[in-house]
Amino acid sequence: MKHSSIVAALAGASLTGAHTIFVQLESNGVTNPVSYGIRTPSYDGPITDVTTNDIACNGGPNPTTPSDKIINVTAGSTVTAIWRHTLTSGANDVMDASHLGPTLAYLKKVDDATTDKGYGSGWFKIQEDGYTDGVWGTTKVINNEGKQAITIPECIPDGQYLLRAEMIALHGASSPNGAQFYMECAQINISGGSASKTPTTYSLPGIYKQTDPGILINIYSMGKDSTYVIPGPDPFSCSASSGGNLQSGVNVSGSTTLVTSIKAAAPSAPAAPSA
Repeated sequence: MKHSSIVAALAGASLTGAHTIFVQLESNGVTNPVSYGIRTPSYDGPITDVTTNDIACNGGPNPTTPSDKIINVTAGSTVTAIWRHTLTSGANDVMDASHLGPTLAYLKKVDDATTDKGYGSGWFKIQEDGYTDGVWGTTKVINNEGKQAITIPECIPDGQYLLRAEMIALHGASSPNGAQFYMECAQINISGGSASKTPTTYSLPGIYKQTDPGILINIYSMGKDSTYVIPGPDPFSCSASSGGNLQSGVNVSGSTTLVTSIKAAAPSAPAAPSA
């Protein structure tokens, strides 16, 4: 058996204690309590089926608890999603280091953040961190005491949104349904936005496919200079017309990867500004 296959097998056998939950949000200089304004589960398990509604805000095998709280966020500011192994874990217990993969964040404009189901159209990506010089986005979060920095675009309309923070673990992703998706949705109210841009939006489920090159992949065949294709659309940016392309390519094999970008066939209608 090749060394990479042995490593992959061992990683796939990792204990369930390696999982993680988005438990807190830092905003406007305030670190909110655990589960405040976030639909957190009591169990830290992943979602592995990208076609289920649970890929939006978790649920299903990991039932989430509703929250009646909404967190105030200033457009243009940077908030911090805080990840922990469990709801009671400390900063030294974020996620097993073997769980390598990208970090991402999405927004969805909603009428009522406390009641919106989350799944369906309206989502746009605002942050991603994949694989750079041999270092994964998840590794950076683990080494930063579970903190994932997310900048809120200053050009979007004010109003209530769902903020979906996500980490994808790829240690078992060489097999179908082997990638592990960890995500929760925070309920936020954004103020101070200029409403000068309207992001192209997409559906969850819908933006991920099980065969995407960033989801079905053997990361143990990668070298330091390998190119990794982060799943989902390009991040939205106020400074350019972005967030309108779905990323695609072929699986990484060794240090050479063909990467392409294709226009999304059916994005959902742009979210309407709040009244």
